[in-house]
Amino acid sequence: MSDNHEHTHDHEHIHEHVHIDENGNEYSHTHIHSDGTHHHDHGHIHSAEHTKSVLNRMSRIIGHMESTKRMVEDGRDCSEVLIQLSAIESAIKSVSRVILKEHLSTCIIDAVKNDDTETIAELEKAIDKFIR
Repeated sequence: MSDNHEHTHDHEHIHEHVHIDENGNEYSHTHIHSDGTHHHDHGHIHSAEHTKSVLNRMSRIIGHMESTKRMVEDGRDCSEVLIQLSAIESAIKSVSRVILKEHLSTCIIDAVKNDDTETIAELEKAIDKFIR
């Protein structure tokens, strides 16, 4: 994933994220960060506290993954590695649920109010990938 940062106003930043999915397809999306809120290109907003909480969870997952990688490099027992990977998988599912619940309680409610079928369709695609 790569980030392109662009400054628009004193307290506003545009971030473009480029992702590569499991099939090697590249896609990108843009976020606008402004004054403690997190805006996406279709206009929904997340509190700074929610965003910070999600980022903290992801940082812990990344750290856990790095330490598990070192376990493999050090030739640690496969069973120990598998236990750590199971814990990482559980943590990823947990943060995914947090994001999904927040998305449903804010973004999707706004999308329904504004007849934003594109956002709803995007959620449906994400859920299909999330629960396969």
